[in-house]
Amino acid sequence: MATATSLHSLNGSFLHHHHHHHHFFTSSHDSISLKPTTKSYSLFTIFSSSSSSSSVTTSSSSSSTALDALTAHLSSSEFLQADEETRRLLIALAGEAAQKRGYVFFSELQFIPAEELRAIDRLWKNHSGGRFGYSVQSRLWEKSSRDFTRFFIRVGWMKKLESEVEQYGYRSFPSEFMWELTDGTPEGHLPLTNALRGTQLLRSILTHPAFEEEETGEAAEQSEDEEAEKKRNVELQPKMKRLLNPDYSF
Repeated sequence: MATATSLHSLNGSFLHHHHHHHHFFTSSHDSISLKPTTKSYSLFTIFSSSSSSSSVTTSSSSSSTALDALTAHLSSSEFLQADEETRRLLIALAGEAAQKRGYVFFSELQFIPAEELRAIDRLWKNHSGGRFGYSVQSRLWEKSSRDFTRFFIRVGWMKKLESEVEQYGYRSFPSEFMWELTDGTPEGHLPLTNALRGTQLLRSILTHPAFEEEETGEAAEQSEDEEAEKKRNVELQPKMKRLLNPDYSF
């Protein structure tokens, strides 16, 4: 059975992998299942592992180290760097196997503790006025009837093409994505999730237990928007028939 550790354990691993860049287009074989003996990590245990062999540090400083880089990028509105750091955090949290291969299998998401994902998500929401974050994306995906193409259009991961017939295509990474928070930036646009090999990884994030409370707390608001959403989906239906064949290659 997989075991999980906490926010302080990532330091040694992150220092070791600090110079490795994990590209958004890295092929992820997300259909491969994870062996039950795989060990996953939490931000606590990975960061404390490196400090244990050096001088003693205070618990407050070691606990904040894991998210310092992400906090700094988000505080400075450096959303591209924050997106890359978020991906790096997920790889580290998924365990040794993910760290070695450089990307996460969808089946490894279940071993990431809910409090760790909430901590990452909270930073994104706090530094975007509640417009970015996994919980935001989860809510929008539910409002899109869990239809990924509708969801991709809604969060701006697909763009309308200049053609006589209304069509949508996938944005190129990173140049065509929106790395500034403006009035025109779609809600839920960030952080990005690699869907090159399918949507199972993204689905595993959006349905993670970490965001179940978010969905429950917003149930009333969702019910009020239900009729408007149904109308939106009906209006989108004829457009969907004219979409390019989905490859989710962004």
